[in-house]
Amino acid sequence: MPKKTSKTVLNAYYNFNVSWETLLDDKAFVKIFLSDVLEDYIIKQRWYGGKASKLKYIELAEYFRIQQADEVYYGLILEINFEEAFYQHYFLPIAFVSDENFAKKDRILPISIKGQEGFIIDAINLDAFRKLVFERILNAEPNDKTRVQYHKSTLFENVSYESSRFMGLEQSNTSIVYNEKYILKFFRRIYADINPDFEMSRFLSEKKDFKNTPTFLGSLNIVDSENTFITIALMQKIIPNEGNAWDYMLKEFHKVFLNLTSKNIDVDSLPSTKLFLRLDINSVPPEISDWVGRDLLLKVQTLAKRTAEMHVTLGSEFEDTAFTPTHFNGDYTVWLKNRLLYQFQNRLNTIENNLHKLDGLTLELAKEFLDKKNIIRKRFVTFDWTKLKGERIRVHGDYHLGQILVKEGDFYILDFEGEPESTIRDRKVKQPPLKDVAGLFRSFHYAIYATIFNNGDVYKHSQETLFKAGELLYRYFTGVFLDTYINKIQEANLNIGYNQERLFILKYCLLEKAVYELGYELNSRPRWALIPLKGISNIINH
Repeated sequence: MPKKTSKTVLNAYYNFNVSWETLLDDKAFVKIFLSDVLEDYIIKQRWYGGKASKLKYIELAEYFRIQQADEVYYGLILEINFEEAFYQHYFLPIAFVSDENFAKKDRILPISIKGQEGFIIDAINLDAFRKLVFERILNAEPNDKTRVQYHKSTLFENVSYESSRFMGLEQSNTSIVYNEKYILKFFRRIYADINPDFEMSRFLSEKKDFKNTPTFLGSLNIVDSENTFITIALMQKIIPNEGNAWDYMLKEFHKVFLNLTSKNIDVDSLPSTKLFLRLDINSVPPEISDWVGRDLLLKVQTLAKRTAEMHVTLGSEFEDTAFTPTHFNGDYTVWLKNRLLYQFQNRLNTIENNLHKLDGLTLELAKEFLDKKNIIRKRFVTFDWTKLKGERIRVHGDYHLGQILVKEGDFYILDFEGEPESTIRDRKVKQPPLKDVAGLFRSFHYAIYATIFNNGDVYKHSQETLFKAGELLYRYFTGVFLDTYINKIQEANLNIGYNQERLFILKYCLLEKAVYELGYELNSRPRWALIPLKGISNIINH
């Protein structure tokens, strides 16, 4: 029996007279491990997504061995139950270490196993564990049918383990860099299904050879007690890069706003263009090209091409039903409306409860949102699928500038997990490709306003003038993007509908995305609620 000790005392050992290899079969150990000790550890982790809810208790849903020869670690699937009557699953690999100097910050439980004192820690902290997983993937057998399955791409050959390190601060997953060439992403939040990131990465790089995404190299998956396939980790090739497109655009937009002063530009005299009007880059007025810089507009063209190529690739499958294109239908419409009306009502309540935090233009736009709530609701309800001729395909689903890497003037697309708030099934629903385009457009809009907010004291112009210039920049950016994107899509015969249909879907998806963003901003940084509110205003007044 274990020695009793307070949950807060981490230097008093629990004693177990069983071997490490049979420890998880010991009910007394499992009971203590799942007690407040683990709760205290879990809630402090960056990857824990339940911080806004009250944890009720933790159950061990599954455990499995991650091993090579006599070297054994455990992978745990923890079911976190919340007071609010829902649960989440998390992956935690554990190891036993006896070195007193090791992992002082990462100890979960002090424990003595057959007289050997030490600590249970998160195994990802151990170089030996990271090496083992790397080698198990590298040496994976084809068509592995065991419970713990390692998969390897044919592109992952003639390699040996050299080094491993944490990639850095991440919110929801933990990524390990191997040999400074490969990256293994451990998924912390676990779903009882194939992870879309694994599925999409494998499809794009292994089956279709899409060049502008990290190459799929391998994975670690388990088959649970209910015979469900669960993705634990994904191995990909690292793309050497100069950072993500969000940081890149912030720097570029900063230059664009500085140009207003250095080039003595009168914003009121700049020519405008209609919102979402396709614009050939050579049709952009010289005053705009001079202000923004032709090179930046060419980069927008490149990003549009890569986005279109991704969608053409995702829409080019005719055997694997998970990826075959499909048309709009009644089932999709019911799913879409139910989802959006629920979300819209939630945002209405949030804005009514947060009006007192808003002022100026943000308050004005919030009041417009409330005044026009019936118009917005009607926009969501008015989705007549019988008039839509375009196709739905698997899409990225959480497409924004932060998911795109910049390398030598080109762009590479990452992270196909899908929208964080959505269920795993919802993330796999085939959508109009313009949903991703809408996500990127909202990201452009955000980057423009973030630049103004972050550098307001540097620019010589009033905030009102900067907002006006920003909206103009957004119109030209989206116009150039749309022209390039649609040309590329049509060349490949991917059907995204006729012009009127495309505009309807784009505006529908933009409205959906801006309403989605509104909840986050009102709860976490009310000043930034201006950005989605302006996006909503653009759509309902367009």
